[in-house]
Amino acid sequence: MRASVIQIAVDEGESVESRRRRVASMVRDQAGADLVVLPELWTTGAFAYQDFGQEAEPLEGPTHEAMAKAASDAGVWLHAGSIPERDPEGPLYNTSLVFSPSGDLAAAYRKIHRFGFDKGEAVLMGAGAELVTVRLPSTTLGLGTCYDLRFPELFRGLVDAGAETLVVPAGWPERRRSHWTLLAQARAVENQSFVVACGTAGTHAGVPQAGHSIVVDPWGEVLAEAGAGEEVLTVEFDPGKVAATREQFPALKDRVLGLQPPRRP
Repeated sequence: MRASVIQIAVDEGESVESRRRRVASMVRDQAGADLVVLPELWTTGAFAYQDFGQEAEPLEGPTHEAMAKAASDAGVWLHAGSIPERDPEGPLYNTSLVFSPSGDLAAAYRKIHRFGFDKGEAVLMGAGAELVTVRLPSTTLGLGTCYDLRFPELFRGLVDAGAETLVVPAGWPERRRSHWTLLAQARAVENQSFVVACGTAGTHAGVPQAGHSIVVDPWGEVLAEAGAGEEVLTVEFDPGKVAATREQFPALKDRVLGLQPPRRP
């Protein structure tokens, strides 16, 4: 499986529409990949709280239209990162969109854990309530977003739902970059899954971003890691390594607390 992780630089001098066109072109350049992943809230910047309301869009808004076309043109599965979604009957949501190679919307995930400690996203966005997986021909994706990475129970639930590759778009700040790398590896090891984590570059509303998008295998080995600037990180991995790892070292079968996978008759 070939994955391309597009670590986008969010420049405050670039309009949202201009960035949308630029990113769509970058996605089209990844023709030949199986999966392309974009970061969290790349249209606005994850810390540009003042822009969330102004730039919020319906689920099938301009970003949906542009990314669906880009996925179809490139013939790739596209995790289009997340957008500030405006629900006409509710609050804003931090919502991730996944498109099939035909450009159809395969899944939408509303971020469950909102960052901010009673400020910012935590008060401006509603909380999602559903775990979301997406079945690809060679693997099943489990979806999380940024701050979700700090909550292992979410990813355990995704594994129980069949996830083998955990995809985490983020707008992670540079000052906590060590946590980003540590947590991505921890989620991979404890769930015996691949982790594909895509961050942003640049500065969002004065907050420098960590960059350093990362792909980790089920043993916690870093297969590829980006630098701090805008970059396309491309890596090939064998999804079959998940089943092999879980068979070779069947730690998930020894769980005592929490949810348990259904027993086979």
